[in-house]
Amino acid sequence: MIPPPDDAALHDAALAHLARYATTEANLRRVLGRRIDRWARAAGADPDPADDADPEAIAAAVAGARAAADRVVARLVAAGAVSDAAFAESRARSLVRAGRSRRAIAAALVAKGVPSDLARAAAPEDADGELAAALTLARRRRIGPFRAGEADPDRRRKELAILARAGFAQDVARRALGMDPAEAEDRILALRR
Repeated sequence: MIPPPDDAALHDAALAHLARYATTEANLRRVLGRRIDRWARAAGADPDPADDADPEAIAAAVAGARAAADRVVARLVAAGAVSDAAFAESRARSLVRAGRSRRAIAAALVAKGVPSDLARAAAPEDADGELAAALTLARRRRIGPFRAGEADPDRRRKELAILARAGFAQDVARRALGMDPAEAEDRILALRR
């Protein structure tokens, strides 16, 4: 039977993941959990008849590996290599520049394992940033000040719906859609600085 992942193997796997990706504490636990699950499937499906793939032994090894994963994550959090707050701030800035609303940012952070109170705190509160994010989405979708030609009332209602589904408040959406194209570009450029 293949030996189960121990502290050292899980620590190496965690460091390899952190070298490539910014992550949260919960997400790092999921990554290590998937590694343990892959080991358990491989150990249970070992074709060598000399190896006794005892389900109870595999379950005990999985439990031990999960405890080791918790220790590894706790050690990396204590060392500062994993920080939910730093991840939330960085990811929130990136999502604002991509044209996401405060609500969408908070939801995306919670989905990545950031606690909900920390996710709400990381989402920017300024109205200018929210307007600039709505304008970024409008430019990407070519609506509002970035559309070609005039919009009839039906088209304008559809554009409002696009921004509403993205999580923007109605007043922000109306301001974004009614803005002058030059001013809209200036606000987007100010957001990216």
